[in-house]
Amino acid sequence: MSATSVREGRLRRHRRVRGKITGTAERPRLVVFRSNRGIFASLVDDSTGRTLTGSTWTALEGFKGDKSDQAKEVGKRLAAAAKKAGISEVVFDRSGYLYHGRVKALADGAREGGLRF
Repeated sequence: MSATSVREGRLRRHRRVRGKITGTAERPRLVVFRSNRGIFASLVDDSTGRTLTGSTWTALEGFKGDKSDQAKEVGKRLAAAAKKAGISEVVFDRSGYLYHGRVKALADGAREGGLRF
């Protein structure tokens, strides 16, 4: 029996959670993807298979701060785009990542922006 890699373990956790949570048009799923350089977040309506809005670290031009500050700003911008689209409640999907560090900072930024989850 071989040991699973960190990536394989995360994908296993993500698949397991995705079997239990779904996003709707009224309450979309807030999906997080974390890379080594930055962080991405989007709101997905799983009933139609559409991405409603999203935010990424590459849109932060001239931003100063570490990656946690970057994630918090991405969360705030996602919340602002969601408000513009008329969305106030979401289901948080951490995509198998642990809820600390950048993932937690993104969630805190989204909550500061007015999203409820």
